[in-house]
Amino acid sequence: MKYIFLLFTSFLFAQQTQYVDFKSVSGKLTLNPKEKTISGAVDFQFEVLRDCDTISLDAKNMEFSNVKINEKEIVFINTTKQLKLVFPFKKGENHLSFNYTAKPKQALYFVDVENSEVQIWTQGQGRYTSNWFPSFDDVNEKLIFNLGVSYDKDYQVVSNGLLKEKTTNGKLNYWQYQMQKPMSSYLLMLAIGKFDKKEFKSKTKIPLEYYYEPKDSNRFEPTYRYSKRIFDFLEKEIGVKYPWQINRQLPVRDFLYAGMENTTSTLFATRYVVDSIGFCDRNYTNVDAHELAHHWFGDLVTAESSTHHWLQEGFATYFALLAEKDIYGEDYFYSKLYDTAQQIKFASRTDTIPVLNPKASSLTFYEKGAWTLFVLHESIGDKAFKKAIKSYLSKYAYQTVNTQNFFDEIRKVSDFDLDKFQKTWLESTAFDTPTANALLSKNKTIQKRLEIDKFKKTLITDKIDVLKNILESNVYRSVKVAVVDQLQNEKYEVKKPLLLLALETNDIQIRQNVAETLTKIPEDFRSNYETLLDDKSYQTQEVALYWLWRNFPEHRTEYLNKTKDWIGFNDFNLRTLWLSLALSTTNYSSDPEALINELIAFSSTKYEATTRQNALEKLIAFKIINDQVLSNLVKATTHHMWQFSKFGRDTIRLLIKNPEMRASFNRILPNLTPDEQFQLDRLLKE
Repeated sequence: MKYIFLLFTSFLFAQQTQYVDFKSVSGKLTLNPKEKTISGAVDFQFEVLRDCDTISLDAKNMEFSNVKINEKEIVFINTTKQLKLVFPFKKGENHLSFNYTAKPKQALYFVDVENSEVQIWTQGQGRYTSNWFPSFDDVNEKLIFNLGVSYDKDYQVVSNGLLKEKTTNGKLNYWQYQMQKPMSSYLLMLAIGKFDKKEFKSKTKIPLEYYYEPKDSNRFEPTYRYSKRIFDFLEKEIGVKYPWQINRQLPVRDFLYAGMENTTSTLFATRYVVDSIGFCDRNYTNVDAHELAHHWFGDLVTAESSTHHWLQEGFATYFALLAEKDIYGEDYFYSKLYDTAQQIKFASRTDTIPVLNPKASSLTFYEKGAWTLFVLHESIGDKAFKKAIKSYLSKYAYQTVNTQNFFDEIRKVSDFDLDKFQKTWLESTAFDTPTANALLSKNKTIQKRLEIDKFKKTLITDKIDVLKNILESNVYRSVKVAVVDQLQNEKYEVKKPLLLLALETNDIQIRQNVAETLTKIPEDFRSNYETLLDDKSYQTQEVALYWLWRNFPEHRTEYLNKTKDWIGFNDFNLRTLWLSLALSTTNYSSDPEALINELIAFSSTKYEATTRQNALEKLIAFKIINDQVLSNLVKATTHHMWQFSKFGRDTIRLLIKNPEMRASFNRILPNLTPDEQFQLDRLLKE
């Protein structure tokens, strides 16, 4: 269809949802992992509410063919950002169909896995689904999505909704997923990989599917330890039945964030796939609860604009914390609130953007949003709060909302002064410390924490007895961690008895704090500090091994022999540290070349970004640098994870200040891929 250009009516400058209501869309998709492309046939059902001559879909860098309205080919314009349909649209029901192809630059990712395998996954929020599927960047346009996908039968394919059909045709399977209720486009998802799964049922008979890679079968229980419990708790606490047909959770490699609440099917980062030891340091519990809470607050009711983003992130953060309180207890709950209050107060010194602002920080949207709800919950009482939440979710189900919609439901159950409340918590950047402390002080642990905080500037000799009593008491761990924090800059001779008491608590977190804060280890504390190597915590072991190696050169061989089989988290934190220490220990290894090759291999594309960065940081810090290391560092600059690509760029900027390093980078330049050459050349010319 040839392109033509018209003068459009003024409706284009208004919200399209006033003129058109898209009801549903079905797509039959094919993906090519070698070319990193997606193509498909798409069918939309929509209703024209008011006559108009142009309708737009968001579609980034796509090619279209066979564009038809009600089975008739029409004129269309492809702006590379939108598909504009030119037609004399009249009020009533219509059907749109077309074929498309795309090679997305973002939002759809092809991640190489060992043995020439691949994982494919999507991320719509903040990236726009319209990069891989013609849809709507405007969250106010909600519709029912049904995706069918053809792919290699050795892989699992997951999308939103129930799997209605799965058929085999030669080497391909066809997977047909179907939703029943509408949602915003940013929640559309696709995940393809070699997964296994275990199936459960919630108390209310909702199917629960928890996925894992076959190699992680022994990590299934720690990873999903509280998942079913969290589901049952949130459904009861929120008071509204889970609004979707099924709940799935899938860990995917090199995911951009901790997790994403795609409707019915949460994706989360593999860093949370842990064994029982890893569970102590980085378990999935909070992320799990946060993303699940979004299935009500975000997926069911969606903030109409980023100004009201706290209605999603603040709610998900608060209800996740309530779920953790159910698991870990009130002391944990109040300690988390106390810690976030300190973060918000510190940030408020320079952060001038309040909650009700689309440019607010994540800390503001998430943590201050959660604090806002905590204060409101405590102020109006549990019964009124739950009644308002239930009414709010029921009234605005499958719609978009704003802050006043929520407050209208609060007004129905309480005469609480919401105008003053809004000014204090949502429109001001200051943190209402008196109110916060009054609410926190209902908890005895926080009473003790506030008491301890008053001693921060007190001489150690004047408070040592108080601190000693705390460490010997049965008070919750967060107070004892605060005691250890106060010891960091004190003279060793004075604080030694307190450090010994901290270790004797046998609490992993308290002992870990000792490991992290005591970086200069006296000889007479060495044997005590060495016990940290035996703690069931990969994070503690990493810190303890490093500082023991640094402080006691004469014992390095002993420490390396003890830890030579350590692996650590699934990012190999302990193995990469061990390799770098072994290579930096004179005459330790009889085959240093093998160790160098192993460490360099961890920095290659065979591994996830976190592992690669771990290895690269250690290689560079310990000056184990050759052309392969530099090449792997340049590869980081082209990675889809911005954190990793930024690390690559920033590290190269530092290295090329050295003329020899600059020469080395210039030498490897011709052997890089075009994308890598572009990134490195740009850095060399800065």
